[in-house]
Amino acid sequence: MKFLGYWTQIRQGRREAYNALARLTTAQTCGNAMWITTSSKAEGLTCFMESDRNLILVTNDIICSEDGVDSSIIPAKVNILRSRSRMSYPGHCKLLLERYGTTIPIQLKHTLCEDEHGSKFLSSDLYVNDWLKVKHRQGIVQHESAGSSTPSTFYDGKLQDDLVHALRLNCPSILIRWASRHRNWPTPNVVKEVVSLGALVTPVGIEGSDYEHVEWRICFNSGVNVLVNNLSDAQVKLYGLLKR
Repeated sequence: MKFLGYWTQIRQGRREAYNALARLTTAQTCGNAMWITTSSKAEGLTCFMESDRNLILVTNDIICSEDGVDSSIIPAKVNILRSRSRMSYPGHCKLLLERYGTTIPIQLKHTLCEDEHGSKFLSSDLYVNDWLKVKHRQGIVQHESAGSSTPSTFYDGKLQDDLVHALRLNCPSILIRWASRHRNWPTPNVVKEVVSLGALVTPVGIEGSDYEHVEWRICFNSGVNVLVNNLSDAQVKLYGLLKR
């Protein structure tokens, strides 16, 4: 397994390199967004040219909260959406507009739709399609969306990125329920770190659902990265084999 690139130091070096790249690209947004590397690149399990790179772009001027979370402490410039899990499949929710911020993103303006009661929900379908309209720099070829992901290739197709546009979700009740489970692994410190990283919602619904076009999937990508990075050496090697 060491000869295949699963040596501990090699994996650590890859993780640090991609984390540093994510920090640099986040800094370039001047506080407007955050970049997250996920999947095999974030786990240090694949080489640079071995597979595509999975990225999440989280906008900072929209935040989603579950019921019971106090929104009065959120800065006025931030747009607030409330997650609604009724009539949605487990792990999914709908996003109801609660308040506009002082800065309203174009994607929010273009992708809200009203129900029969006049309530405004953020459409996952429209959100993905609206981001497809954004022009990329020369040399990047954007492809059709696949679920919530927008694939693109560059360097004549030699490299591929799968980009997902996500929103931050405040859902303390879900995280607290997970943290309070009896377990022998991970350690309490790791559990605390996972909880502190919070959750995201990505624009993809359940296929065939009546509300597929306005459903969003609840994800814990940063927490999953932490859990994988805390596996033992033998567990990581087995995990890597299972992913191939």
